[in-house]
Amino acid sequence: MVHTIRINKFFTEQGICSRREADRLIESGVVTINGRVAKLGDHVEPKDVIAREGCVILWRKAGLYIKYHKPVGVTTTSETHIPRNIIAEIGHPERIFPIGRLDKDSSGLILLTNDGDIVNDILRTEFGHEREYLVQVDRSFDQSFLDKMSRGVVILGSKTKPCRMTRVGGDRFRIVLTEGRNRQIRRMCQALGYRVIKLHRTRIMHLTIEGLKVGEWKELTTQERERLLRAVGRHGQ
Repeated sequence: MVHTIRINKFFTEQGICSRREADRLIESGVVTINGRVAKLGDHVEPKDVIAREGCVILWRKAGLYIKYHKPVGVTTTSETHIPRNIIAEIGHPERIFPIGRLDKDSSGLILLTNDGDIVNDILRTEFGHEREYLVQVDRSFDQSFLDKMSRGVVILGSKTKPCRMTRVGGDRFRIVLTEGRNRQIRRMCQALGYRVIKLHRTRIMHLTIEGLKVGEWKELTTQERERLLRAVGRHGQ
């Protein structure tokens, strides 16, 4: 039996745009299947020639986007000889790699993909994509600590970007960053005389760790995936 998919899903699987944007392209009459103008709801298969404004779109392996609740002790690396590397822990049959890092002593949300083009779009500082963390330090802190952290701290020779800080306990806070320097939160706290005891990432952009048990992973839902593609400009390309 030949496997077919809807034409709008073809566009998302090729990492071109969201289904909604694909529907708009199809409605505008610029998409063709084997030379005829495509209609909403059309199905396609790998032997079909799909084009947009006359330019053929090559079939490629569908983009895979996974979110994973990384436990403490797992190393964020694709190097398979390293014990408890993230690839071995997940054990996915496809070749995937992590987007960014979460150090071995930290836990929480990390994304993995087979889509090399999307990595820089998510990580580039100028796009300001948010990452949220829950942090515990070695002793209680005052408002001055929160203020200094939020304004920026000099680490690795330059000042960090302003961030959002919220106290959630005597020695715990929530922080939202728009950049991701190496061990940034740990270095920021160290610069102000504090040591991080626990660091847990709860959110990357609109994607949260909610519902994911420690060590569990799942593919993004259609809605999560389409919002991710929109956020990195994968629409109207």
